[in-house]
Amino acid sequence: MKRIIFLCHGNICRSVAAEYIAKDYLSRLGRSEEYHIVSRALSHEEIGNDIYPPMKQALHRAGIPFGPHHAQFMGNEEYRLADAIYYMDQSNAIRLNRMFGLDSRCHQLSDYLPGVSEIDDPWYTGRFDEVVAQLKECMPHIFAK
Repeated sequence: MKRIIFLCHGNICRSVAAEYIAKDYLSRLGRSEEYHIVSRALSHEEIGNDIYPPMKQALHRAGIPFGPHHAQFMGNEEYRLADAIYYMDQSNAIRLNRMFGLDSRCHQLSDYLPGVSEIDDPWYTGRFDEVVAQLKECMPHIFAK
């Protein structure tokens, strides 16, 4: 079973949305049993908090099922065991590099989106539906490998 981690700053918007979008995508393909997918934070600010309500609404509008969530910080053991780690922006890359180091398992999700340099944080931009659409667009590329 391959271990995939989606990362963002607080684990209440982008990374948790990517987790549920990936799980839905794999479920539709009948490949859920091949992967262990989680989302984690790179900061402690939101630990324990649920998905941010506007992101819940965007996931609901996109038809993505989600369940209870409590934001979690990524630990050393999870990092060590991960087969692939996907982060959202350069700020995440800097923090990830400082905490654990960047290696060949670490990928910026926007690398799978032509013309997009980062997956912007909708906490600041308010573009929750756009982020959900971007994350959905990434999944076929991630799981084609």
